[in-house]
Amino acid sequence: MKKNSWLGLGKQSLIRPGAIGWMIGVGTLVLFAASSLRHFLFQSTAFDLGIFDQAIYLISQGENPISSFLGFHIIGDHGAVIFYPLALLYKVYPSVYWLFIVQALALSLGALPTYHLGMIAGLKESQAIGMAGVYLLYPVIFNANLFDFHPEVIAVPLLLSAVLTARLGKITWFSVCVILILSCKAVLSLTVAGMGLWLLFFEKRRFAGAIALLLGTAWFLIATQLVIPSFSGAEAAAVGRYSYLGNSVLEIAQNLFFQPQLILEKLFSIDNLVYLVLLLSPIIWGLSSASFKSLIPAIPCIFLNLLADYPAQKDLVHQYSLPALPFLILAVIASLSLGKGWIQNRRGMIIWSLIGFLCLAKFTYFGGRYLSSVDNLQATYKAVSQIKTKGGVYTTSQISPHLSHRQIIKFTDGNFPQDFKIFEYILLNVRHPGWGSNQDFANSLVKQITSNPEFKLEFQEEDVYLFRKNL
Repeated sequence: MKKNSWLGLGKQSLIRPGAIGWMIGVGTLVLFAASSLRHFLFQSTAFDLGIFDQAIYLISQGENPISSFLGFHIIGDHGAVIFYPLALLYKVYPSVYWLFIVQALALSLGALPTYHLGMIAGLKESQAIGMAGVYLLYPVIFNANLFDFHPEVIAVPLLLSAVLTARLGKITWFSVCVILILSCKAVLSLTVAGMGLWLLFFEKRRFAGAIALLLGTAWFLIATQLVIPSFSGAEAAAVGRYSYLGNSVLEIAQNLFFQPQLILEKLFSIDNLVYLVLLLSPIIWGLSSASFKSLIPAIPCIFLNLLADYPAQKDLVHQYSLPALPFLILAVIASLSLGKGWIQNRRGMIIWSLIGFLCLAKFTYFGGRYLSSVDNLQATYKAVSQIKTKGGVYTTSQISPHLSHRQIIKFTDGNFPQDFKIFEYILLNVRHPGWGSNQDFANSLVKQITSNPEFKLEFQEEDVYLFRKNL
């Protein structure tokens, strides 16, 4: 391994800052444009964009961030305290587009530590630049960016930066990275603890490894046993995906150790095999037995996905594989540094990655799925523009993220609200009733509200109805 100074990393590693800068810039613009267009087309949803946007807005206004979608404080969801510093952006100007910018920039910035990790591992500069391209073209980067907003995207470049700072012996910066990672989502504490074990025993970075192991383990226990239950009144939300193992985090952990037979059937399934093929195929060319130890920190993330009774955790469409990505990239870098792997040149890396992107990235959604509601798009925007106050809103899941800057907002989930009085506005799109609803239910809502003397019809056009409470 080459000896390098922090950030300077030797002049050779920085002779092409423009190449990486352009890659990050283009990546950020593409990701931001894609997520913004999806939102513009009313394809973002209450779960999860509406939840997070409402909470961050309320924090920025000095109000208690009780999610009206969830019914409890946002910290009780995933223990993501990162929402508080994110709220500073909303103080400048409250807009959901801040989240799209943060997400696009965070995911793209992972290319920078990837490049530097390649250089200090001894790769040729062309290979290090190629690895930055491999990272940016990995399908889950584009796909997770499309799927609303999730705070763990911020952890992706931080995980790569944490490894970089550990290898450079910059413990203060390493600790900062670890703390920020833990602030993004409670479950990331398992990845941090796994990284700690890897640094401690395989990378021989004992101080950094001990810090990560200690902080990761401590935050996992504090977040799951104290913070989340205190703010939500229940176990962590994801516990239900492992109900066959138990009804609490501790019960699940105990059964994993003392009743391993419970997991065998779940682990060895066709769905899990397909998931592993999808996960590894974009970088399979660069894996070798010598690099498998770099995958140790990815085990908690992958293991949780394999065990889950939740199909979304077994694909590259959603965000659940993001914590594993930095270590998949590190494994390829390790192989290349040893002269192993099927492909050694930048052109081959990029071609394989482009093929993987074209096969697995969901840009095709813009050609069909995301255009499903454009037939009354203009009418929907007209109705949204007529909601002038911060009063409570009852609307569809897809419209919710456009109106979530208020204390009360709920979406049509197929059940009649217990109390319509909490809403000042009711906005329904009967033609496109949204996730959790259907046209029959939407029509029944229109009939019920039309006959309710407490509301008047404010707007009607192309199956879009806006009702407002009589004041």
